[in-house]
Amino acid sequence: MYAYDQYDQAMVDARVEEFRDQARRRLEGKLTEDQFKPLRLMNGLYLQLHAYMLRVAIPYGTLNSLQMRALADIAEKYDRGYGHFTTRQNIQYNWIKLEDAADILADLAKVEMHAIQTSGNCIRNISSDHFAGATADEVVDPRPYAELLRQWSSFHPEFSYLPRKFKIAVIASEKDRAAMRLHDIGINILQNGAGELGAAFYVGGGMGRTPMIAPCINPFVPLDHFVTYAEACLRVYNRYGRRDNKYKARIKILVHELGAEEYTRQVEEEFAQLLDQGIEPPLAELERIRTFFEDPPFDTDADAEIDRSDPDFAVWVDRNTVPHKEPGYVSAVISLKPVGGIPGDATAEQMRLMADLARDYSFDECRVMHTQNIVLPHVRKADLHALWTALEDAELGSPNLDTVEDIIACPGLDYCSLANARSIPVAQKISERFAANGKTGTLGELKLKISGCINACGHHHAGHIGILGVDRKGVENYQLLLGGSEAEDVSLAKITGPGFDENGIVDAVETVTTVYERERQDGERFVDTYRRIGMNPFKEALYG
Repeated sequence: MYAYDQYDQAMVDARVEEFRDQARRRLEGKLTEDQFKPLRLMNGLYLQLHAYMLRVAIPYGTLNSLQMRALADIAEKYDRGYGHFTTRQNIQYNWIKLEDAADILADLAKVEMHAIQTSGNCIRNISSDHFAGATADEVVDPRPYAELLRQWSSFHPEFSYLPRKFKIAVIASEKDRAAMRLHDIGINILQNGAGELGAAFYVGGGMGRTPMIAPCINPFVPLDHFVTYAEACLRVYNRYGRRDNKYKARIKILVHELGAEEYTRQVEEEFAQLLDQGIEPPLAELERIRTFFEDPPFDTDADAEIDRSDPDFAVWVDRNTVPHKEPGYVSAVISLKPVGGIPGDATAEQMRLMADLARDYSFDECRVMHTQNIVLPHVRKADLHALWTALEDAELGSPNLDTVEDIIACPGLDYCSLANARSIPVAQKISERFAANGKTGTLGELKLKISGCINACGHHHAGHIGILGVDRKGVENYQLLLGGSEAEDVSLAKITGPGFDENGIVDAVETVTTVYERERQDGERFVDTYRRIGMNPFKEALYG
């Protein structure tokens, strides 16, 4: 993983002291809240329902054990003993005092971390495939390119005050594990027929109140120009994006209103002008970055067989491990979705354990998944039983990856000042229902996502089953959506009909899974059956 050089460290340290002075002036009353708000947001500090929330950047989700342990210490020292891992591969702390914020940033800087550009109308954390560098289906490890974009976008003078927040994802596989086409810019590194590497650019995706799937505006940008092309995409947006209406300010609206063809024409025109302006970082810088992402020293003689004599262990292996490019290894997913738990939450003790397990079993590396779980990317198959035993003892061994219990959920009305309804209790009740009725395993892959408001932080539009909490005359109400996907078969879910109360939505989810069980054909996932039979059988079961 990438390590700071002297410049990186000096930049982060300087920002800490700058913010320390800003926070001091706010506490002394020398800055009003309106004056302070843009300053704190650029340092990841939100003011929510009950307290400040701090969002910490984890670039492309990659952490070492020292960093994970530091996150645990912060949770224990400054919060209430836990943190919340998010869909953008970050971590959030929900109970922060303003007087502690600069000290937290200083503690983060000691382990090469920060909260810069985790909020505000700027380029946010660059996300990527959480199995990058471990899976056999990628053409190249995308993380060096994500890191190059991170360095290019950090404190970019032209893009610090965009019309709206901006999110970029980078993958390098036909299989999309990063919701790439639901980003403002999605970049898929690929190989053409001549064996050359390039990048397909998808621009104008996103969720929120107007969900859109990004169209491909250029199927092959040579990799030695991909930063310049990204700059061209941003320049056109920065020039013409709406600043008079925040609901129409995202790039997806610009691309939609101009049309993909006209937006592409303007980007190509801008790109041509930028080519001789020295925008692209030197190739030597990419090569320097790439050295930090070389493969760890894999044991090429590691046993490729797994002892499956323990049936509980065998279930966990089947559900929570993913094939690795090396036959003696797997990527092992640590579920942060225990039955009845809060999706994405981890206690300080659990974070410290995950740090130890990363150090002992995964070459000192772990990743935050956009599904709000943690993955150890490089685990020897021979070590799996010992790893699983440690996870079970810490209530981190739930065998539920990609099942109905593996729920994505935003913090909702329990924390967020923008929310209309609670997400967490619904997620808890659904996981309890399906754990009790024993259907989790029989339903197979089923992506369930819950948002507490139209901003869609829980990605409900992209769920095989999605749930959106709304306010109906002061009462929490939950709309049910079906048929979404964030993967390479990307689609947007559609609302079934009238909403439900908190208990009714749990019943509704069970109802639609019953229809799926009745109607599915061999090998069909829930979303496949939905696409084949359509909405009507589900609506009839729900509403008569």
